[in-house]
Amino acid sequence: MRINIIQSVIFFLLGFIVLALGLMQIIHGEYYHLQSMNNRIRVVPIDGARGRILDRNGVVLADDRGSFNVGVVPQDVEDREALFTYLGGVLDKDPVYLEKLFERKRITPFAPVILAEDVPRETAVKIEEENFIYPGLIVQEGFERYYPFKENGAHLLGYVGKIDEDEIEESGAYGYTPLSLVGKTGVEKRYEAWLKGVPGGRQIEVDSRGTQVRLLGLKDPQAGHDVVLTIDQRIQNAAQELLSGLRGSIVVMDVNSGDILSMVSSPSYDPNAFSDKSKSDKLASYFNDPMTPLFNRPVSGQYPPGSVFKIPVALAAIQLHKITPETTFECPGYMMVGKRKFGCSHVHGVQDLRQALAHSCNVYFFHVGLLVTPPVISAFAKAFGLTRPTGIDLPFEARGKMITKASGDRGWYTGDVLNLSIGQGYTLVTPLQLTVMMGAVANDGVITRPRVVKDAGGNEIHPLDFSKRPLIRLRPDTWSDVQRGLKGVVDDPEGTGHDLKAIAGLDIYGKTGTAQSVRGKPNHAWFVGYTKTSKAKIAFCVFLEYGGSSENSVRIARDLLLKLQTLEII
Repeated sequence: MRINIIQSVIFFLLGFIVLALGLMQIIHGEYYHLQSMNNRIRVVPIDGARGRILDRNGVVLADDRGSFNVGVVPQDVEDREALFTYLGGVLDKDPVYLEKLFERKRITPFAPVILAEDVPRETAVKIEEENFIYPGLIVQEGFERYYPFKENGAHLLGYVGKIDEDEIEESGAYGYTPLSLVGKTGVEKRYEAWLKGVPGGRQIEVDSRGTQVRLLGLKDPQAGHDVVLTIDQRIQNAAQELLSGLRGSIVVMDVNSGDILSMVSSPSYDPNAFSDKSKSDKLASYFNDPMTPLFNRPVSGQYPPGSVFKIPVALAAIQLHKITPETTFECPGYMMVGKRKFGCSHVHGVQDLRQALAHSCNVYFFHVGLLVTPPVISAFAKAFGLTRPTGIDLPFEARGKMITKASGDRGWYTGDVLNLSIGQGYTLVTPLQLTVMMGAVANDGVITRPRVVKDAGGNEIHPLDFSKRPLIRLRPDTWSDVQRGLKGVVDDPEGTGHDLKAIAGLDIYGKTGTAQSVRGKPNHAWFVGYTKTSKAKIAFCVFLEYGGSSENSVRIARDLLLKLQTLEII
């Protein structure tokens, strides 16, 4: 009886096993076959080089240079102690530290663990010559991003760094490895999809312990696409030199195409420090520097425009017939509002519109602002795009700021209106926005979107057709009346930009601005303008953060335009 019970149990168990085998091999066989294949085959990715960034004349601004990385393949190591002792001596590092780093970074037995990046060629050759003594030790060729002009144009180009978790999630991790370099700012970030290389890899077969059995295939990586900028590096060099030791920015734009010929932010930084390990000590100094060298002033900086803002105020007043070009107001050097005095730079006496723009008379524009009213002034400023990004193909562009409604139920105080009329108070703009505004004035209201890339991967990017661009529709005489005033800024012997008159052969239109900054700091200094020749029509902006008098910006603008003449740009 007992034997029968045991036999029944055995037959039951054997039947269960047969049934399970049938389910696994017949019904679910294909599924488990695929699972075993996936567990048997591994892919070790190899990153491709990034594409180059070039200026409009083919000058290389960013490229990849070859580098040597030292790594260890875990499955091939035979004598760990000997290997890390040798490696510590060659790399001048603590062997214990290297072994701990190895343990922390290892993922699979066959995937190399990189312990040192961008080692000198001599070190790499020495390791290559002796690595047969230490199985598992390898030297891999890699790439390091290199910027030959260093600080010059760094904010525009941007820099690269190792991909982080947020970027992996954002990109879906397609085409990236945990060691991949991605653009963090500037053109490197905005055109990441074009610049990044196409990864290759090794397909290997592993056993149940994850040890490599054989190489199944090899796919070579491909370099990313080149990107050609609108920038002229010759102008970049000149602009960077003009701002040496100063805080501020210079922007030069072709008014017809929107091509940014130069965009410089000062002080700058060396983007090589983010990829070259020998310069990594610079990073801490950049982040802790009170001059904020990493901040992109022309695109992300927001500042009060000062008297430059008188341009949209004047256009509004003429267009709405609040004044004529011949309307005059007397400037005694100030305007009293109650017991508060709102000052002007000089006692200008009787001024008409042209004189008021040329001499930058605050009192004249106090009167005009009260006639036009804040809502109208705000509407004209918004028409120029001073409260929204310009749409340039760069990341992290600021919007600008303007109070368009009075606070609460109190309405607009007279003092608020006076400050608004001369670009003070709560109004903030970027240097790029003012450059675009001057381009629109030069084009009688046609607004051109700025751009920094003209070709990506061999695909030319054409600017928007002129007839399809946004247009500020004002009477022709409105534009010409204000343009005459901007010409007077330079041509009038007492014009605030008269230093520019010394440049022969150029008709220059512009406006100075001296804007109050935070208490205890010097004023900001502006000069914005445009010039038209048979060669080109360009708009430009020179901004000096805490630069004092606008005369300082005028002098830099003069030297900038002289350089453009020398280069035969204008």
